[in-house]
Amino acid sequence: MNHMAIRRYRRSTIRVEWLVCVAVLLAAYAFPIDLSFGAPADRNGANGQYSGKQGEIIVVTVPSEELSAQVQGTFLGRPVNFFPDPRTDEPKGYVGLVGIDLQDAPGTHELAVRVTSGNDSRSLSYQVKVLKEKFRVEHLTLPKNKVDLDPKGLARWKAEQAQVKQALAADSPMRLWQAGFVEPVNGTRTGKFGSVRIMNGKARNPHNGEDIGAPNGTDVVATNDGVVRLTVDHIFSGKGVFLDHGLGFYSMYFHLSDVSVEEGEVVRAGQIVGKVGATGRATGPHLHWGVKLNGARVNPYAVLDLPFKDMAQAAIASPSAESISAAGEPSP
Repeated sequence: MNHMAIRRYRRSTIRVEWLVCVAVLLAAYAFPIDLSFGAPADRNGANGQYSGKQGEIIVVTVPSEELSAQVQGTFLGRPVNFFPDPRTDEPKGYVGLVGIDLQDAPGTHELAVRVTSGNDSRSLSYQVKVLKEKFRVEHLTLPKNKVDLDPKGLARWKAEQAQVKQALAADSPMRLWQAGFVEPVNGTRTGKFGSVRIMNGKARNPHNGEDIGAPNGTDVVATNDGVVRLTVDHIFSGKGVFLDHGLGFYSMYFHLSDVSVEEGEVVRAGQIVGKVGATGRATGPHLHWGVKLNGARVNPYAVLDLPFKDMAQAAIASPSAESISAAGEPSP
């Protein structure tokens, strides 16, 4: 091959390589991709994208050097309360717990966040992909009086629902829970959260908690620090305790044989709140353990996996009994 041919070949090769580069750049512009080799493309929170299944809890972080700001979010019409990130191994900022309700529609939804500091404010938008969870379907055949309520029972049930709604209407404005959530009773986990119950051929509301089988009289303890918001003896749930852990985070303990705490009492993680029983509509002794997070019904076992085991305890210690009023708010 002569020199002229070699030069023409090189020019042709350079032109092809140039066209390939242009094509790649145009494709990247039209279809953004992550070109950082070795980076996990599906890491939750990357590029403001989060995902989780129905019943799970998503931890959302908002980086910020300003720790006196107010950060509030909204997801599917429900408030999301943010608080200073207590983890010592994470960048400074705020963190919010987004509960995905067991019946939230699968698909991508916006988490809108507002950060306010003094006279300045900014809006942030995150995308949360809700994934469908495959829940169990249970077919049960029970005596009619164990399933359907007579007019008197229906009126009682409606009054009880109104009582709970009123008691949980105002969230405590401070975070009361600490690192290290605990399982409330040592027993047999049934895995019934989210299960759809077909009773006597009719579909009922999905099971919004987890049942833990244990002998009658077994101690039931608080999953974390909080304030006793309500104690009840209701037609379906029997004797129960509602704990307020602050910022829209509640845990519930039902079918108790005995309640060991009083409304307004400050409790600590691991403190006995009652005993396992079979009160209300129960076929045997067990604990129904439920968790609501900003109005979303989530799997209670999700709290055991929250990434706050190594957070700075001393800097954000739980308020003492003297500093919390009966309403669960800071005393004046």
